[in-house]
Amino acid sequence: MADIQFSILPEDMLDDMQDANVEMIAIPLDDNDDTKNPIEIQKTLPILPLKNAILFPGNVMPITVSREKSMQLIREFNKSTKQIATATQKNQSDDNPQMADLYEIGTVAQIMRILEMPDGNITVILQGVTRIRLVEQLANEPFLLCRVEELPDIKPESNEEYDILLSSIKDMALKIIELSSNLPKEAAFAVKNINSPTFLINFISANADISVEHKVELLSADNLQERAQLLVKYLTEHIQLLEIKNNILLKTRRDIDQQQRDYFLQQQIKQIRNELGENSKEQDINELRQKAQDKKWSEAVAKHFNKELDKLARMSSHDAEHSTTMNYLQTMIELPWGEYSSDNFDLQRAKEILDADHFGLENVKERIIEHLAVLKLKGDFKSPILCLYGPPGVGKTSLGKSIAHALNRKYCRISLGGLHDEAEIRGHRKTYIGAMPGRIIQSLRKAQSSNPVFVLDEIDKVGKDFRGDPEAALLEVLDPEQNNSFYDNYLELDYDLSKVLFIATANDVANISPALRDRMEMIDVSSYIVEEKIEIAKRHLIPQQIENHGFQPSDLHFEKAVIQEIITSYTKEAGVRGLDKKIARIVRRYAKKIAMNESYTAEVTVSDVHEILGPPAFSNDLYESNEVSGVVTGLAWTAVGGDILFIESSLSKGKGVLTLTGNLGNVMKESATLALEFVKAHAEDFYINPDVFETTNVHIHVPEGAIPKDGPSAGVTMLTSIVSAFTKRKVKSQLAMTGEITLRGKVLPVGGIKEKIIAAKRAGITTIILCEQNKKDVEDIETQYIEGLIFQYVRSMSEVIELALV
Repeated sequence: MADIQFSILPEDMLDDMQDANVEMIAIPLDDNDDTKNPIEIQKTLPILPLKNAILFPGNVMPITVSREKSMQLIREFNKSTKQIATATQKNQSDDNPQMADLYEIGTVAQIMRILEMPDGNITVILQGVTRIRLVEQLANEPFLLCRVEELPDIKPESNEEYDILLSSIKDMALKIIELSSNLPKEAAFAVKNINSPTFLINFISANADISVEHKVELLSADNLQERAQLLVKYLTEHIQLLEIKNNILLKTRRDIDQQQRDYFLQQQIKQIRNELGENSKEQDINELRQKAQDKKWSEAVAKHFNKELDKLARMSSHDAEHSTTMNYLQTMIELPWGEYSSDNFDLQRAKEILDADHFGLENVKERIIEHLAVLKLKGDFKSPILCLYGPPGVGKTSLGKSIAHALNRKYCRISLGGLHDEAEIRGHRKTYIGAMPGRIIQSLRKAQSSNPVFVLDEIDKVGKDFRGDPEAALLEVLDPEQNNSFYDNYLELDYDLSKVLFIATANDVANISPALRDRMEMIDVSSYIVEEKIEIAKRHLIPQQIENHGFQPSDLHFEKAVIQEIITSYTKEAGVRGLDKKIARIVRRYAKKIAMNESYTAEVTVSDVHEILGPPAFSNDLYESNEVSGVVTGLAWTAVGGDILFIESSLSKGKGVLTLTGNLGNVMKESATLALEFVKAHAEDFYINPDVFETTNVHIHVPEGAIPKDGPSAGVTMLTSIVSAFTKRKVKSQLAMTGEITLRGKVLPVGGIKEKIIAAKRAGITTIILCEQNKKDVEDIETQYIEGLIFQYVRSMSEVIELALV
């Protein structure tokens, strides 16, 4: 950028001026020439408005004229006096300025030459004569005409300060020429040969690269010494700027390397893209700032966002941190700060939705309805942290989606199975390459709501290694007292999770740490019994498979007996996933028949099931009559539901050795040892000779040895079997039992009562012996599932023996 701009006329233009015998005004060589201006200044002159330019006396300036009024003015006065006045516009966009729109001080100019341009415009060569003041506007048509007053320059008396100023101006002009690489060196020769102080001041003022306002200030100074002082001030500022720029350029040239070279090239590419109309960084920043105005975040969050945004604005788009900061700000903008979906407080509707989507699971449904009722009454309530635990396939995960539908909330789900890295929960610090928020924050960003139903699937399968303990990170997420200020490492801000309804699912609660388990409300989702599976198949599985395979509801029909046959003979599971697959296989066979134009009946029969699915894979556990002593029917709980098992005891001569077979676990072996010791201690109470234990070996076996068995609930069964074997008293018909025993002969409660009772009923058992404390579990079971069963509640083993043996 040039700081002094010399108006150099083309040689051909100068030749034209000489050929036209244009009269040039003589410029005095020095200020000793006191002769007055050879041209008489008219009192009324036409005004030529100038944009971004000022004509100083004595200077020659080419000006391109395009306005119609100005062209008419130039043509008319070129034919007559050739004398006009110039004044600079205050507003450069005004195309029809009046006198009030011009600066008050102007310059009388002599028209030296006009050139008609091919585009219809005129280029006029003007030479400044003297300064004037605009006094009064006389006309505006056909061009601006004003009365003017001549302002002669006041020349100071010869003094040392004035001489020093003139010398400084000349030296500064030469310094600027030296510092500016794009100014011709011949300009220095021209400046050195100017001897007239007045022309020196006006010449440098006209060509210095300073603002129009400053040039107007220079032209307005009547006293040449004052004008010189102002000029020195402005030239000093420009020299300082030039020196700073040159120092920076010199330092840059010393330090420049390949990376800096690439940077400059990228900057050029950026400018080219901007010219082509492509999105610039400024547009992205403005867009982020606009979106931030609509966010409902706190003042602290807004302050942090603006700080990061200002940091981005100062950063080059090719800086290593630019993309990191941009991604961070976009993440903040996309998060649903303070945005909540409205809960639907229609409790009856919520109950209908939950009942329609899932059969059974009454405890879970009741808890959700209770939470919705509290929200309806209080309006603001911390969401509970629920943990649904139970065997696979019972609908724990799908229940979360139904709850979201019932509450009219968004639904989020993340699987925690196999998670090892704590950063998956808390996020990575944004300084790392590829950093991102934790999966909690990511899910909220995707849901666009701060109060969704959030399912944490398989929370019991979270692992830990050298990368951290994700389970420990979940302690903050799942604590209602802490999660209102959840800290994500990437976000570096607190985020409120207190309105999120977290629902965790697990298969084995023993794998969940006590601290985490304590923060959750544990709800047991037990396995389905056959009757419940039948209803689920009728209401959900069969209609869904019929729809998925392109059938109409009337095209296929499954009777209850057919569904029960599929459940009992072809599946052995707690949930209904396997049942769903078997039904899908049957429906596919019928789809094949339709596609091949084969005949078929809409009614699916048991024989059709056997034909399609093959021979039954499982046999029902039916009660076997106890025709010999020592055989007792027990009840067991498995991951796929309840089951019955038989405890067999046999005696043989020996030295009192106890043998246990049947793939028994340690707890079950301890129960057998406990039962035998109790019988020995109370042999006389059971009418057994105490000496017989010294000469008799006892062998206890549990059939189906390939299946591992463990647990304390077979304690009463084993003791009854041992007493039956020694006393030769048989067990009563259609009777089963379950319960833990102590060394004192007390009977303790056990779990899985519902599943055990359903298995007993399915096997043909009519009487069940239970611990008295299990009575509450029986009362929780629906009446239709226990109809026809007799329950006998006991406290001690003596009561069991009295009730069980004939």
